[in-house]
Amino acid sequence: MSSEYAKQLGAKLRAIRTQQGLSLHGVEEKSQGRWKAVVVGSYERGDRAVTVQRLAELADFYGVPVQELLPGTTPGGAAEPPPKLVLDLERLAHVPPEKAGPLQRYAATIQSQRGDYNGKVLSIRQDDLRTLAVIYDQSPSVLTEQLISWGVLDADARRAVAHDDV
Repeated sequence: MSSEYAKQLGAKLRAIRTQQGLSLHGVEEKSQGRWKAVVVGSYERGDRAVTVQRLAELADFYGVPVQELLPGTTPGGAAEPPPKLVLDLERLAHVPPEKAGPLQRYAATIQSQRGDYNGKVLSIRQDDLRTLAVIYDQSPSVLTEQLISWGVLDADARRAVAHDDV
């Protein structure tokens, strides 16, 4: 295993561990000593090679598929990331408030949280679209079509929603 590959693998291991709110010692405690903090730390730094068997056991311990830990793979094994969902705020301003009010308020909240006031476009996440779909009492795909018809979302957004449905 090349040292660069080992470091990338270690970075993925560390990311999963920290996402789960675990320290190295927390891993040792949660595993009841099966995973020693010093060993897991050396895997994460890329100082120690991890066997396929041990990697599979670690993935099982963390509750993630093994491929999520492998360098060079994208989350979920997707060949390419889904297209970004970008709201056209200038077009949104021209949609009647009785239709676009909830979306305008949601976008304004995101802008406020990010301190992003360029006023032209706003990137949103898949989760934001799902939340908006609940607010509008529609499925994400139906809402996407509505936003495309208003000119607020690019037609490419269909691929993002189709990717999310897979």
